[in-house]
Amino acid sequence: MIYELEFERPITDLRNKIKELKAISKDADVDLTAEIETLEKRLEKLEVDIYNHLKPWDRVQIARHPARPTTLDYIPLLFNDFIEFHGDRYYGDDEAIVSGIAEFDGLAVTVIGHQRGKDTKENIRRNFGMPHPEGYRKALRLMKQAEKFNRPIICFIDTKELSLVKLLKSAGKVKPLRKTFSKWQG
Repeated sequence: MIYELEFERPITDLRNKIKELKAISKDADVDLTAEIETLEKRLEKLEVDIYNHLKPWDRVQIARHPARPTTLDYIPLLFNDFIEFHGDRYYGDDEAIVSGIAEFDGLAVTVIGHQRGKDTKENIRRNFGMPHPEGYRKALRLMKQAEKFNRPIICFIDTKELSLVKLLKSAGKVKPLRKTFSKWQG
């Protein structure tokens, strides 16, 4: 499914026009190369113009876009030999946090990131990318391991919101969250 944001509509319309002209050019055996090139240049300029002048709400919409990449999308593009670690060694595994070790430019690193789902079923399994206490403990465990083996930590933070009031009401989350954030701060 393609998700189109309101401010992207002129870009989408122009892309569709280019696609249509390419199809006509191919099917009708008509040379529309000059027109297509002109439209492609206009598309490039339009994209730069639109994305360089985004309103604050447009930026929020991009940040919340349902098709934006996730931690597991970035990992194979950036790292070699990623090995995912599971569990907090107290209670269980939280699939909202993906963590492990990998190689980045020849250097062993620890990777920790939020992971939301791509569809409803996966979102439910991953709690919409909102970690439970065991997720924070898993992240803390990996941070301590990185410190022990002198590995840099690369974090992918992708959460729609962090409601502190909600967390404070849930006593099970406050302690691991506080411990994890204090570890990140050094």
